[in-house]
Parts: sequence; C-alpha cells; structure tokens
Amino acid sequence: MTTTTLPPLAAAPAPMSVFERYLTVWVFFCIIVGIALGQMLPGPFQAIGRMEIAKVNLPVGLLIWVMIIPMLLRVDFASLSQVKQHWRGIGVTLFVNWAVKPFSMALLGWIFIRHVFAPYLPADQADSYIAGLILLAAAPCTAMVFVWSRLTGGHAMFTLSQVALNDAIMVFAFAPIVALLLGMSSIIVPWDTLITSVVLYILIPVLIAQLWRKALLARGQAAFDATLAKIGPWSITALLATLVLLFAFQGRAIIEQPLVIAMLAVPILIQVFFNSGLAYWLNRRLGESHSVACPSALIGASNFFELAVAAAISLFGFQSGAALATVVGVLIEVPVMLLVVKIVNNSKGWYEAGLKT
Repeated sequence: MTTTTLPPLAAAPAPMSVFERYLTVWVFFCIIVGIALGQMLPGPFQAIGRMEIAKVNLPVGLLIWVMIIPMLLRVDFASLSQVKQHWRGIGVTLFVNWAVKPFSMALLGWIFIRHVFAPYLPADQADSYIAGLILLAAAPCTAMVFVWSRLTGGHAMFTLSQVALNDAIMVFAFAPIVALLLGMSSIIVPWDTLITSVVLYILIPVLIAQLWRKALLARGQAAFDATLAKIGPWSITALLATLVLLFAFQGRAIIEQPLVIAMLAVPILIQVFFNSGLAYWLNRRLGESHSVACPSALIGASNFFELAVAAAISLFGFQSGAALATVVGVLIEVPVMLLVVKIVNNSKGWYEAGLKT
C-alpha cells in the first residue's frame, strides 16, 4: 500500500495553555459556582432567563458570539484549494463527521437514555437529553482541533483545509441533520428556531470572523497574530460565564439527581473512541500518512460544543436536559481528547508498519 506524499508542515498554533489543559477543572468550578448562585440568587438568574427575543436569549447570544468568533478567525477558507491534495484523509473525516457520528450518537442516545439508564433518569427529560446529545454530535469541532493536531504533529495544512471545509458544510448541513435525527427520535423542533440558531451561531459569526480576518491580514501577519493572542482568552471566559448561567438554572436537577452527568457522559465517551478509532483505521487502510490520520481522527471525534450549547439553549431553554447534555460534552472534552492524542502518538509505529505491508 502506498503512502501519500505531503508538502512540509506549515506553522501551527502553539500547544495548549495551562488554562485550556485544565478546562475540566474550570468547568467543575463553574458547576459549583453556578449551582450555589442559582440557589442563593434565583431572582437575578430568572430575570436573565427572561431576556429573550424570538426565543433567543440575548445575554447568552452575546456570550456565544464572544466565544465563537475568535475561534473562527483562525479559519482560512482559501485553504479549501488544498482539499484535493489530501482527498483520502478529507474523505475519511467527512464520512465520519457527517455520515457516522450524528447517527451513531442518536443510536447511543436511544440505547442508553431510553433503555439502559431510563429507570434512573427523569422520564420527562429523556427526549431532551437525546436532543442535546444529537446537537453535540452534529457539529464538528472548529477551534480545539488545531491544538489536538499540534500535539500529534499533525499536518497543519490538512487540518486547516479540513476545518474550513467542515465549517462551510455546517452552514448548510447542521439544521437538516439535526431536524432529521430529532424527527427520527420523535422529538419535534420548530424549523424556524433551528434555522435562526444556524444563522445566529454559524452564518453570522463566520461572516464577521472572515471580514475581521481580512482586515487584520491587510495590516500584516504580525497584527493578525497579535490580535489572536489578545482575544484568545475571550473565548474561554465567555464559555465559563455561559456555564455558570446554565448551572444556575440546572442546579436543582443536579442536586436531586447527581448521577445524571455520569450517565450522560457514557454515550459521549463511547462515540469519541468509536469515531476516532474508525477514522484512524480507515486512514491507515487507505494509505494516508500518520500526520494526516491523527488530525483526521481527532476532527472525527471532537465536537463544536460551543455551537451545541447555544443551539440547545435556543431550542429547549436553560433548564432543559438538552442544555445539560451539551455541557457534559464540555466537561469531558479536554481529558478525553488528550487521551486520544496519547493513543495516536503511542501507536505511530503500529500505524506506519501497516502502511508498508
């Protein structure tokens, strides 16, 4: 089996900061703070929950924009011209992201939420939990993938072109896939609310980020890099603030049933390892280099949890099981993906030995 010849690696983003590496710790902190504040100050949080226009919560909408736009600044849609150079790796990732992951998550949700864990979960939230899991799986990761790729020595241009292609597809495919899978799960979602979520949390942020990117690059690469470094902390700060709000509303449910988070984590963990393993194996079978297989596997496994959280709040509300399910995705994202990074790094010898046969 032949291997793909790739151009030299392009510059990649720096490895994870300490803050990013311990994101799970910060999420746990937000759980505690959010639950405490929600119980002590229910009035102000209820007032925040009522600040809506057309089912869009304005404070959360603003936080989501602050969260997403700095991430989308890194995406260069001009890199789509590179897609044909890595067509096998691109094909594998697209297959896993759009034809496997959302559907496998819907199946796992049905198995675990409706059957295995059904006796231990509130029956009135079962549909909402499954909806949150589907929202989480229907959006491929955008920002953190650059970090995962860097940690595995992944091919930078492949990663960039794959993320750009996924973001372009997401504008058109996210709503139909979510609507289809929710419909198959007998969960009714208003199309107008779903389309509004796509416009607000995908289309508009992408347009703003690309216009801002163009303006910054017109001032030179140094200005662009300086801006990225300056606004980088905004995304994490906005995410943590959103989580505090969510857990302020979810506090009572979590106190009454603390094992809900653990039960929701099970299908998420399974789909991460299944989809990353599938993408990794398919790349090996097709003869792709390890530097392409690693980011392909990582993109195939991780989720755009910022979008999932925003869509869950818009569609189902702060206090919904859907919102809680997407937050569980945030909680386990970093430690689980770091484990996948370790696995693909440690298996490089096995991977490349298979390419020679």
